[in-house]
Amino acid sequence: MTDAVPLLTSVRALFDELTQGASGDAAWVLNPQDAGLLASLDRLDAQQASATPANGGASIAAHADHVRYGLELLNRWQRGEEPFESADWTQSWSRPAVTTDEWSALRASLRHEVETWRLALQSPRDTSNVPLTGIVAGVVHLAYHLGAMRQIDRALRGPAAPPRT
Repeated sequence: MTDAVPLLTSVRALFDELTQGASGDAAWVLNPQDAGLLASLDRLDAQQASATPANGGASIAAHADHVRYGLELLNRWQRGEEPFESADWTQSWSRPAVTTDEWSALRASLRHEVETWRLALQSPRDTSNVPLTGIVAGVVHLAYHLGAMRQIDRALRGPAAPPRT
C-alpha cells in the first residue's frame, strides 16, 4: 500500500469536475461554470447523440456507452471482481445509434455508474502501484472521451474561457 491519500483526493476532485461540472471557485480541467459530462449529455436528443461525425468515427452515443462500460468495469473491480481480463471493449462500441428511450436509459445507466464510482473513490480497496494507476487512468480516459464528444457536437461544449485581465 502506498500513502496515496493526497493523490486520491485530487483524482476525486478531477472526476467530480469532469462529470458534475466545474465550480466557480476552482476549475482544474474545464472552464469555470462548465456543466461537465452528465449535464452536457442531457442537452442532446437521441438524433444528435446518434449522429456520426462527417469524417467518420464513433457517435456520441457510442462514446457515452464506452465510458459507461469502463466505469462499470471499475465498479465491478471495486466490489472485488476481476473484470478486466474478460472485458469486451469492442462490445462497448456496439451502440452507434439510439432511440429516444435508449438514449434516456443510456444516460441513466451512465449516471448510475458515475455515482457508484464517485462513492468508490472515497475509499479505494487497494492503492498499490497497478490499482492506483488504473484509478488515475480512469479519469484520464473519461477526460479524453468528453473531449472527443465535444469535438463531434458543439452543443456539448462548455463556456469559453474567461478573458485574461
